[in-house]
Amino acid sequence: MRTVAVLGGGIGGLAASYYLCKSPQVTKVIILESSSRFGGWLWSTRRSDGAVFEHGPRGIRPAGAVGCNTLNMVDDLGLAGEILPVTYSHVASKNRYLYVNKQLHRMPSGISGLLRIVPPFSRPLLMNVALEMLVKKGKEEDETIYSFVSRRLGKELADIAVDSLCRGVFAGDCRKLSVRSCFPVLYNAEQHRGSLTLGMLLGSGPTPVVPPGPLSQRSIKESWAQWSLSRGMESLPESITEFLQQSGRVQLHREAAVKQISPSASGWMIHLEDGVISADHIISALPAKALSSALPSSCQPLIQQLQDISAVTVAVVNLEYEGSILPVMGFGHLVPSSEDRGLLGVIYDSIPFPQHDRPNGQTTRVTVMMGGAWFQEVFGVLEVTEEHLLARATEAVRCHLGVTAVPSWNRVSLQRDCIPQYYQGHFRRVEFMRSFIKKNNLSLSLIGSSYDGVSVNDVIFSGWTAVEELLGARVNTGT
Repeated sequence: MRTVAVLGGGIGGLAASYYLCKSPQVTKVIILESSSRFGGWLWSTRRSDGAVFEHGPRGIRPAGAVGCNTLNMVDDLGLAGEILPVTYSHVASKNRYLYVNKQLHRMPSGISGLLRIVPPFSRPLLMNVALEMLVKKGKEEDETIYSFVSRRLGKELADIAVDSLCRGVFAGDCRKLSVRSCFPVLYNAEQHRGSLTLGMLLGSGPTPVVPPGPLSQRSIKESWAQWSLSRGMESLPESITEFLQQSGRVQLHREAAVKQISPSASGWMIHLEDGVISADHIISALPAKALSSALPSSCQPLIQQLQDISAVTVAVVNLEYEGSILPVMGFGHLVPSSEDRGLLGVIYDSIPFPQHDRPNGQTTRVTVMMGGAWFQEVFGVLEVTEEHLLARATEAVRCHLGVTAVPSWNRVSLQRDCIPQYYQGHFRRVEFMRSFIKKNNLSLSLIGSSYDGVSVNDVIFSGWTAVEELLGARVNTGT
């Protein structure tokens, strides 16, 4: 394997390149990124006074094989000293809220929360859990998250908690999203144990195994729920980029949009605005639709499937207020679609990561998330102004949190097509695409958030998996 071209310089493309550099089998890696910066949705603003604001993911979970894999990489990159852990005992882990019927409600937690009635729910959640074990296993190969949870845990939980959760995680509609692709742990629990409760207690089938390095071991010992980095999440792609530059085997190209890729005798010819690059293999970390427009017509069945994976747009509004303005302490609150279709939730950034606040003088940072699957319905198809989004966000903070003050600083970011939507049957689509690639002996790997999970951990792990499959050997995960 002489030359591998990686299309897309977001965290997926950077991760794949990092793993490729760990192998002596690869002579040269070429990264082609269409924008002016690497890192994709991992994007932080670092203000000169020391404050940090996230315009994308703001915390990563350490749990499971994929979480362990990311921490191994972070350790290897020398970022362990910059980790900001949030433990399970932290108030941001224990307190999460729902905004229902124009009121904030703390989500039930612990045994006492399960035993009693906690508004906005009309009965103790332990009843839902107990009755769930009596529900018969579903016969469909996939179903929507809403249908799955309604069937197993009741309509109320689906309408309020799960609707809100899917808006917070996927900015999506649980009535369309696939349980098998979005929450494989739940789907597998039912398939293997006949019950979510038993699946959680006894395990729900085989999972990948990644040997934990020192940082991952520390996260287990200290009970981390999530973590960030002292200079913001963008430090991760920046550190990978620096590692790749120093490796001597990677060519990094910014503002290098891929126009067309065509098969060649040795692999692929990649056509850019100002030239052609040849590669033995392509790892595509592009969004599915972007890849579909670059593939040759001989890949029409693959193109069609790629075009059917849609993504949603999210407006992210960072706000900073002088003083301490929050009426409650916690991670933030989510809003079910029945309450406000356009407003997904508000994150109280200063609670989990006070280290990102301005060092001098107390401030409170919050982030308002809007749109998602409801973006066009609420904000229209024409260009929406930053002023309108800012007004909508500050009004939400005023109504939901009782904050009458005007924010002292703001940043409005419109993240277009940032979260792919795994609709019912998504797993079949991905199966078909990978089968088509294999049958046609295409030197092509599909990674990134369009296929196997939208979280930062999932995307990084998809890069590791692709490189391992390509090279046919266990790839060093950074331990």
